[in-house]
Amino acid sequence: MKKSFVKIAITTTILATLMLGAQAHTSIWPRQSIAGVSERYTVRVPTEGKVMTTGAEMEAPEGVVITSIAAPMGWTYEVRRKDDRIVGISWKMNIKSGEFAEFAFTARNPRDKDQIVWTLRQRFADGTVEDFTKGPNGIRSTAVVKLAPRPN
Repeated sequence: MKKSFVKIAITTTILATLMLGAQAHTSIWPRQSIAGVSERYTVRVPTEGKVMTTGAEMEAPEGVVITSIAAPMGWTYEVRRKDDRIVGISWKMNIKSGEFAEFAFTARNPRDKDQIVWTLRQRFADGTVEDFTKGPNGIRSTAVVKLAPRPN
């Protein structure tokens, strides 16, 4: 019995540590929304290492309609379009080690999907780019928004 408790405690500690680490990477919030409604999304970009972050990129999947972008002072952004639809946003700002920034936008969720998988990338001062969508075990949960059906 005592060995089982110790195994459970160790497993719980390891899982909690992994989950906290996963949440520290570039991520999108909220993680849950409703299909077919407009939602305010926030891309959270922390600088965890010693190399300063210089930008972040987000690509909107098919079916997502971005309707507005927050424009706080201190950073710039560029919009990529396909015809009239915004398909991506690139934000530029220096984020020092131990700091984070949040970039907000409003989008209408697709009506016919049960999740949105966003493409998220972080750019660093040394020229490297890290993808926070695809991880070693598939799509990272920090790039996914689960969609509940819209109530009638």
